[in-house]
Amino acid sequence: MRSSEVPQAAARPTLEAVAARAGVSRATVSRVVNGEAGVREVLAVKVRRAVKELGYVPNRAARSLVTRRHDAVAVVIAEPETRVFADPFFALQLRGISKELTARDVQLLLLLTEGRDDHERVGRYLAGGHVDGALVFSLHLDDPLPGIIHGAGVPTVFGGRPGWAGSARYVDCDNRGGARQAVRHLVGLGRTRVAHITGPLDQTSAVDRLDGYRDVLPAADPDLVVEGDFTPAGGERAMRLLLDRRPDVDAVFAANDLTASGALRVLRESGRRVPRDVAVVGFDDMLPVAEQADPPLTTVRQDIEGMGRLMAAMLLRGDVHEEGADGADADAEGGACVVLPTELVRRESA
Repeated sequence: MRSSEVPQAAARPTLEAVAARAGVSRATVSRVVNGEAGVREVLAVKVRRAVKELGYVPNRAARSLVTRRHDAVAVVIAEPETRVFADPFFALQLRGISKELTARDVQLLLLLTEGRDDHERVGRYLAGGHVDGALVFSLHLDDPLPGIIHGAGVPTVFGGRPGWAGSARYVDCDNRGGARQAVRHLVGLGRTRVAHITGPLDQTSAVDRLDGYRDVLPAADPDLVVEGDFTPAGGERAMRLLLDRRPDVDAVFAANDLTASGALRVLRESGRRVPRDVAVVGFDDMLPVAEQADPPLTTVRQDIEGMGRLMAAMLLRGDVHEEGADGADADAEGGACVVLPTELVRRESA
């Protein structure tokens, strides 16, 4: 093919072309495209129609030089890749985050951490000015990430109550209240030897759920509490230990649904009938896990996807006002939090 026959790429529509089509000034088009106020609706309608007709796409690179915004948010999960992609909790939370960011035309960048080198890499990336903010969850109490992210100077919202004093913006569910619901339900069934398989106790959600258990059963035998790790394998190990310690256990509150699924497997292997011999309650209500458990799992529902959406919305709208917009509560030092209610969902396991 001769060079004269090479098809020419269509010229990219410009702001000037949109302005000419709409019959308005370039400045008016710029304000409409960037979502700024001060444009009469009749003119804004003309601009939006011209944008659609011409197929105009804003030049984000050029706009970021002016606004210093990148229309991108980093999602930082303080867990190894194998855990993130095996646990449906993370998929649900990421789906909520993604829906909110997509609705605002903001990109999601996923950053996982598995060791000190990863922490330093995340810190360098955030400090490099590539994103407008960070959403961070699954933190552990000794995790250096909060300090690293603070040093990077990016706005941040945490998933889950942080384990340190001071102000922070975060979204969580009522972990302690949900645990109380679960344990009261088991006690209400007449169970007298109620065990608890915790999550990893270097995470605030696990500590709060243990506190909720103790709120209802302050005098429980310490042998009835075994630490797990929010995984099915951890639930299996903890359930075997419980049966060795207390073979007379007649109920188990598991710190999440995956833990409960592991506990159910061990109970079946040991010949215990659920719920006749041992009643089991989980936490999360992750439907692929809870509904397909054998038997289907009674559990405490938290709105995992909704938490993700709220985290993204809180980050994108900036600081929450003291009145607590959208259900948020502001603390005395300027942080803000949203704590979502929980609900007991009864199925066949208890």
